[in-house]
Amino acid sequence: MLSRFMSGSIRNLEREYNCTVRLLDDTEYTCTIQRDAKGQYLFDLICHHLNLLEKDYFGIRYVDPDKQRHWLEFTKSIAKQMKSQPPFTMCLRVKFYPPDPAALKEEITRYLVFLQIKRDLYHGRLLCKTSDAAMLAAYILQAEIGDYDPGKHPEGYSSKFQFFPKHSEKLERRIADIHKTELIGQTPETSELNFLQKAQMLETYGVDPHPCKDVSGNPAFLAFTPFGFVVLQGNKRVHFLKWNEVTKLKFEGKTFHIYANQKEDKKIILTYFAPTPEACKHLWKCGVENQAFYKLEKSSQVRTVSSSNLFFKGSRFRYSGRVAKEVMEQSAKIKREPPEIHRAGLVPSRSCPSITHGPRLSSVPRTRRRAVHISIMEGLESLRDSAHSTPVRSVSHGESFMPRSRSQATDASEGSAVISDEAYSPSDSVLPTPVAEHSMELAVSRQINGAPCSIEEEKESEAGTPTHGEGGDFGADGRSAQEGAGGDSALSEVEQVNKFVLSVLRLLLVTIGLLFVLLLLLIILTESDLDIAFLRDIRQTPEFEQFHYEYFCPLRRWFACKLRWVGELLINK
Repeated sequence: MLSRFMSGSIRNLEREYNCTVRLLDDTEYTCTIQRDAKGQYLFDLICHHLNLLEKDYFGIRYVDPDKQRHWLEFTKSIAKQMKSQPPFTMCLRVKFYPPDPAALKEEITRYLVFLQIKRDLYHGRLLCKTSDAAMLAAYILQAEIGDYDPGKHPEGYSSKFQFFPKHSEKLERRIADIHKTELIGQTPETSELNFLQKAQMLETYGVDPHPCKDVSGNPAFLAFTPFGFVVLQGNKRVHFLKWNEVTKLKFEGKTFHIYANQKEDKKIILTYFAPTPEACKHLWKCGVENQAFYKLEKSSQVRTVSSSNLFFKGSRFRYSGRVAKEVMEQSAKIKREPPEIHRAGLVPSRSCPSITHGPRLSSVPRTRRRAVHISIMEGLESLRDSAHSTPVRSVSHGESFMPRSRSQATDASEGSAVISDEAYSPSDSVLPTPVAEHSMELAVSRQINGAPCSIEEEKESEAGTPTHGEGGDFGADGRSAQEGAGGDSALSEVEQVNKFVLSVLRLLLVTIGLLFVLLLLLIILTESDLDIAFLRDIRQTPEFEQFHYEYFCPLRRWFACKLRWVGELLINK
């Protein structure tokens, strides 16, 4: 009896596993789910935990052992998507940025989007000119610590916050001046709403950069925004294609193609190269999902997309959620009492350090928290001495963030839009998200020594895996594209041979399948008595009658004769 009970318990444990999801305020939600549970089940658990109804804008991101990011597919089993062993660690993030955050129905949704954009600002993904940067930071200050109080906020208090990957003393003073004079009396809700409206006007709003190279080998960042496809290169936005202009997205190996029709039926094809085939496939899937979400009118219009022109070759993928228009229509039908929001307290975030004020609670029901609660003065001192209190890189251009907002930007078809005096390179500015103390020290020491801090650690931390080495990284999405020439060329030759063999095998299988189908159809036409209209019409054609009597009947008699001969040989033996 005891052994039977123990074996049953072991089988139950094998069918279950723990899953930890890091939320946008850096708290963690841990649950136990069945091994065959799909992504939708976990996502629904998190949304119920957050009391979130407008959930279509969010997704769950994870990192595989090769440091490649992925979005969890809700229609597939979680265990089959993860390449590592349980327990699994993932992150809740904004997947589809709302085109107009102020139009969101519920405050809880706006607050979570606010946390995501604040994270983007801190990691260098959201760029802006200095005046906009000061205003955005002042809104964050007002939302987190309220009105300026000389008794609680000593001189230079704004320098204890790290809103951006780098900033100057002049910018810190400007942030404090705005907070002291222009935002008095604003509630956290109002400050967050103003922050969202300001951020939404920036050209890099909603940008999740994918590092690539163009056909000339120059580095570039590709991104999908609520308004279209963007290519950022150097200090310019070299391409911007609206979603209604993009006609097709394709990839093969490391090569990514974008097909578009612009003004006066001008057709263009853009080609870029990702660092790895896995990164290229992830880029393609993100593009397919974003195009379906923002471009289509109804989810019933979503079609399965192939990465190749040949139906038997390449990857196939289908977006499975609702589209933006349906989400807005569904949000308008929400009729409930607004859920209570417990905004983040004065706990330094591991990714977006800030100073909290008073006994505010976590933004969600309290879960396991790694950050240590500290008092205000301890927080000020610890941040002053921490790695975050020092700019990650020195600012040589004191006023250079972004010289123009989206409202001032020229059309991409008329020329490149300059977005910064410095090259757009998140890999030069990001810090891990979330980050442990030793990782923070490592990141800053690498910056001091001249090695750019990469988002590689961010992905490793999201995956819950330790950092391996300090090799060169390729931008914001992962591994280096500048490996050794010899090893890379040898690997590419092997990949090409494998692709050729797979293509030949696929073609052979398809040919055999087509011949088998034709053979079945021929047998049905000649040997069956099925009286179907289209079969009867085929049988009555002169060509089919000639084929039947001059070729098929002699061939059938020949096969029958050979079968009888073989049968007689077997019987005589």
